[in-house]
Amino acid sequence: MENTKDLSKRKRRDSFGMFDGYDSCSEDTSSSSSSEESEEEVAPLPSSLPIIKNNGQVYTYPDGKSGMATCEMCGMVGVRDAFYSKTKRFCSVSCSRSYSSNSKKASILARLQVTGKPPTKKAKVLQKQPLVAKLAAYAQYQATLQNQAKTKAAVSMEGFSWGNYINSNSFIAAPVTCFKHAPMGTCWGDISENVRVEVPNTDCSLPTKVFWIAGIIKLAGYNALLRYEGFENDSGLDFWCNICGSDIHPVGWCAASGKPLVPPRTIQHKYTNWKAFLVKRLTGAKTLPPDFSQKVSESMQYPFKPCMRVEVVDKRHLCRTRVAVVESVIGGRLRLVYEESEDRTDDFWCHMHSPLIHHIGWSRSIGHRFKRSDITKKQDGHFDTPPHLFAKVKEVDQSGEWFKEGMKLEAIDPLNLSTICVATIRKVLADGFLMIGIDGSEAADGSDWFCYHATSPSIFPVGFCEINMIELTPPRGYTKLPFKWFDYLRETGSIAAPVKLFNKDVPNHGFRVGMKLEAVDLMEPRLICVATVTRIIHRLLRIHFDGWEEEYDQWVDCESPDLYPVGWCQLTGYQLQPPASQSSRESQSASSKQKKKAKSQQYKGHKKMTTLQLKEELLDGEDYTFLQGASDQESNGSANFYIKQEP
Repeated sequence: MENTKDLSKRKRRDSFGMFDGYDSCSEDTSSSSSSEESEEEVAPLPSSLPIIKNNGQVYTYPDGKSGMATCEMCGMVGVRDAFYSKTKRFCSVSCSRSYSSNSKKASILARLQVTGKPPTKKAKVLQKQPLVAKLAAYAQYQATLQNQAKTKAAVSMEGFSWGNYINSNSFIAAPVTCFKHAPMGTCWGDISENVRVEVPNTDCSLPTKVFWIAGIIKLAGYNALLRYEGFENDSGLDFWCNICGSDIHPVGWCAASGKPLVPPRTIQHKYTNWKAFLVKRLTGAKTLPPDFSQKVSESMQYPFKPCMRVEVVDKRHLCRTRVAVVESVIGGRLRLVYEESEDRTDDFWCHMHSPLIHHIGWSRSIGHRFKRSDITKKQDGHFDTPPHLFAKVKEVDQSGEWFKEGMKLEAIDPLNLSTICVATIRKVLADGFLMIGIDGSEAADGSDWFCYHATSPSIFPVGFCEINMIELTPPRGYTKLPFKWFDYLRETGSIAAPVKLFNKDVPNHGFRVGMKLEAVDLMEPRLICVATVTRIIHRLLRIHFDGWEEEYDQWVDCESPDLYPVGWCQLTGYQLQPPASQSSRESQSASSKQKKKAKSQQYKGHKKMTTLQLKEELLDGEDYTFLQGASDQESNGSANFYIKQEP
């Protein structure tokens, strides 16, 4: 007897989570009137496919097939063998008890809820008021659901949709594998077009959540354009979703989880044997790894926690660092609040792998300027971040030929990331760090120097821009244009930093011109915007913010933690800034210069201070310069990097 029950359970659901009722009911009952029919000859599925539940098991059926029964209480039709009691008059224990209590009004309400049809003329209401109240409540419930659906639709229409943006413009998004710091960036695997997944079936009138199999038509970062199996070349119900979402599963998940697989209502009539169809379609096809959702969850665990203390660049005085406390962590991005901020509004956003943050004591160890905090004691709950959590820089050997003060080079201006400027090494720190100033715009006391590591992809040897046809920004006030490095070095009595000392590694990053992504506006680093790669020079990317003028573009390294795949904001819950509209551009075109200046004020505030003020600040003891320590490190490898490349 027990073996018979187990066998019956196995028959109810196949390896795809499909119900046997889609193919044939002959195996569900021995009393079938046409049990000799082949699976291919089964009648088509009805337009509305009811289901019943009995003892936790869900059953479906093709209408009009023998071996069925109708519940005398709620009117539900289903597989006879699955019905309750020997008489098979009721679909469940509750219906049997309800019938016993002669509650006809409950029967009418149940039929309405299941079929969505009004009671038949023969239905008699014995107690009108209670039933009317229940029907009114049910109507109100349906109205609430419709209003919620309208609200969701309105939000999705008004908000920015990556899917619509890409479809309407035939854009290509940078693949997830380009972003090693992003979730799944190093374990994306073979996820590509034609991979099959199990997703919720939205083309269904059933009252319960059901699933169906879909194939990836197009990938855009984390987002995938999906098409339900059975639609062939019909794109009418194609939809975009985030492949890392909680409702996306590998094929076989429904069978393992006891979830129903139901074909979309639009195509139910196309096949009489859905099981055979799926077997044919899925044989040899790829799906997500079984542990995909687990990997997504693990890749979104971040070691930085609120209340951790770090040293971070002072956004108003780039030459020094300050202590800040992690206020929140979103997708690996940190909102840091400077420790002295009483109202906790003086903040700075950056990724946990940013080169701008360091462990407590870093400045002292390398000889970097550091602003002493007015807070002499740690606040309760605050603690220093472990040093091993910070991004590691390449070890360098400073004992041999090395950078020296006064050497010239080219560098991305951190106050204007769209430009590469003539620059000078102003101070050599320990562990390969350099203090650099932009020629022609430096403060006399070095208050606007900024720190780059020797292996930083943001500094380049003399001639880099000319070789790669990038416009080099000459020193402010320099009149001998066009700018020539040979003449400038002779006039200033300077030497160029040796080419061999620069980082020449060029990873196979995978970016291509025209690819879409989500990028941080580094002049206002709390913002992440829709962006496009417009130029690629070795490992250097030119990032353009869609809808904005080119003067807002940024030069960014291909491995920058400030670049993210399409769909990253949706995945992590971060707010994405959509492209600027035409009206927005027109309204702001007259004041674009002013806006550009305002965007950089958070960095340039220190330039407004007079030299006298800065000297007074130094005398107050807030700013310390430590002696640089010793370094015992290995040298960089070399590669053929500085060669001419077409724009």
